[in-house]
Amino acid sequence: MLPAVTDLRARPYSAPLSRPFITARRRVDTMLGVLVELELADGTVGHGSAGQSFGVTGESVESVLAVLNGPVKQALTEQPAAALRGAAAGIADSCVGNFAAKAAADVALHDAWARTLGVPLAEALGGDATTVLRTDMTVSLDTPQRMADAAVEAVGDGFDVLKIKLGNDWRADLDRLRAVRDAAPDVRFRLDANQGWDVKAAIRVIRAIEDAGIPLELVEQPVGKHDLAGMAAVTAAVDVPVMADESVSSSRSALEIVERRAADLLNIKLAKCGGIEEALAIADIARAAGIECMVGAMMEPRVSIAAAAHLAAAHPAITLVDLDSAEWIDDPDLGGGYALRGSEMHLHPGPGIGFAPWVKGEQE
Repeated sequence: MLPAVTDLRARPYSAPLSRPFITARRRVDTMLGVLVELELADGTVGHGSAGQSFGVTGESVESVLAVLNGPVKQALTEQPAAALRGAAAGIADSCVGNFAAKAAADVALHDAWARTLGVPLAEALGGDATTVLRTDMTVSLDTPQRMADAAVEAVGDGFDVLKIKLGNDWRADLDRLRAVRDAAPDVRFRLDANQGWDVKAAIRVIRAIEDAGIPLELVEQPVGKHDLAGMAAVTAAVDVPVMADESVSSSRSALEIVERRAADLLNIKLAKCGGIEEALAIADIARAAGIECMVGAMMEPRVSIAAAAHLAAAHPAITLVDLDSAEWIDDPDLGGGYALRGSEMHLHPGPGIGFAPWVKGEQE
């Protein structure tokens, strides 16, 4: 049994980005979010976090705080000691929607649970915390020259896989990608259109990239998240693997994507699906279907990135990692969780996800 939850504390968090984060749908200059501490009856404290994301989850800092300090806290603190899944179900059933807020509480709950076991979260979930993950680095949507300069910088920092943000205009996107390819000819590319193309444009630009011999690992969410028929058409028409991202918000949506053969790969994000258990359910569906998964994140605090990394180390269907978000955030005070050496992510060896985020310099 998990000791009863006695308190849930949440506070707003903000930090400047070292450079603007730009996609086809938004620009971010400052990371806005929430940090969470969940305390158990035995004094164990777990940590979670959430980022503000109007475009994906529809949540603001204010709404996340309201949900955490209201229905989620009530659901957790008004029940006695319970099994982990019972407490997680209480978070999920506390209100409608608000998945980033729920994910923050759920991660804090799982962090506390792993701490009571005295093991890293990845190990508590059945994985191996010594697994070395390899993340990509994102190149934001910008002019061809600025994107090329960013690619050169990323390669210099030790990254050999770049995630290129496109989706603004397919002709301009080709110019951007050619500039990045010329500047960094020895790396592999993942393209993310962030729903920015229609079906015809997606097929046209992906085929043109294929014909140009540019090495692509995948193309992420080429069309609108609700257009599964369109994404299936793109998937069938191109050779490059297509990954569903915004379309994957739950195990139910993942199952529909698999059944309709709408994508070759699934991108799991805790903030989209509401927490660890649902993320594992998505990965289970993918594994049963013979599909591989990526674990990604939005612009979120480092706590969320560490939790996603532990998830990635825990499930065999998760073979790809896109967890560079915290490297954009200029905040030396919020350290811990993992060490990034070039593109390699090394998980913190201690229990849980390895954070005491409200203490400056803890576990650097």
